[in-house]
Amino acid sequence: MIFEKFKRRPAATGLRGSQVRKYTRSRVGNFFYVCFLLLFGAFSVLPLVYSIATSFKPLDELLLFPPRFFVQRPTAQNYLALPGLLSNLRVPLLRYLFNSFFVTIVSCILYVLAATLAAFVLAKSPIKGKKPAFLLVQYALLFNGTTLSVPLYLIYSRLGLIDTYWVLILPNVASAMGVFLMKQYMEDAIPDALLEAARIDGAGPQRVFWQIVFPIVKPCVLTLTMFGFSQAWAATGGNTVFNETLKTLPTVMSQITAGGIARSGSAMAVTVILMIPPITVYLITQSNIVESMSSAGIKE
Repeated sequence: MIFEKFKRRPAATGLRGSQVRKYTRSRVGNFFYVCFLLLFGAFSVLPLVYSIATSFKPLDELLLFPPRFFVQRPTAQNYLALPGLLSNLRVPLLRYLFNSFFVTIVSCILYVLAATLAAFVLAKSPIKGKKPAFLLVQYALLFNGTTLSVPLYLIYSRLGLIDTYWVLILPNVASAMGVFLMKQYMEDAIPDALLEAARIDGAGPQRVFWQIVFPIVKPCVLTLTMFGFSQAWAATGGNTVFNETLKTLPTVMSQITAGGIARSGSAMAVTVILMIPPITVYLITQSNIVESMSSAGIKE
C-alpha cells in the first residue's frame, strides 16, 4: 500500500517524473565537478605517459638536464635493442615467459578460490567463531610482504619449497585483502533467505556455493582476478628462487634496468612492456571493480 501511494504521487501532483526529480548541484557546479575529475584523472595518467614517452627517447635526450617530459625525436631503438640484450641470457626468453604466465594463472585461480571459499564460510555459514576469525583477517591487512619475508623464508626452507614454483605461488594465494573484499560483497549481495530456500530444497553446501553463490559474486571474482594478476605478474621470488630456469620475466627484465644510464631507454621500454598485461586485464574488468568496491563499502 505504501509503495502504491508513492507510485501515484507524481500523477496526483500533475508533474511528470522528470519534473519531480531534483538535482543537488547546478549546471555550473556539475561543470566544475567534471573539470576537477578530469584534471586529477589526467594527473594520475602522467606517469604512464612519461614512461611511454621516455621509452622512445634517444640517448642524447635521456642525458638532458633538466629532463624533458615529451620526446622530441622519437625512435624505436630502445625496443629494437631488447632482443640483442636478451640473446645473451643462458636461459631462453620463452622459459621466462612460461614461468611468468604459469605462476600468474595458477596464482589467480587459487587466489580467487581461497578468498571466495573463506569469505563464504565467514559470511554465510552458521559456525561459531566467525567474528574472531574475521578480526584476524583484518589484523592481517596491517602486514605487507616485506615484514613477512623472513618468516616466509624460514617456513619455505623447513618445508623444502626453496627453488620451486610454490614459493612464487603461495604468497599470492593467502591474501587477507581478497577475503575481506569478498566477505563484504557477499554480505551485501546474497540474502540469507535465498540460501535458506536452497537448503530447504535439499541443496548441499557445495551445490549452494557453486550454483548460487559463485555466479552472484562474479563481479567481485573478476575484481580479485585483476588484483591477483597484477600481484602475481610482478612476483620475482626474492631470495627464495636461485635456479635460473624458475625465474620470472620481471626478474630478467630487472637485470636490463640495472645496466646504467646507457640502458635507461631500454629499461623504460621493458617497463612499458611489463605494464601491458595488467592494464589489459584492468580494462576488461574495470566495470566489475567499480561495482565490487561500491557494494563492499556500503552497508546499511
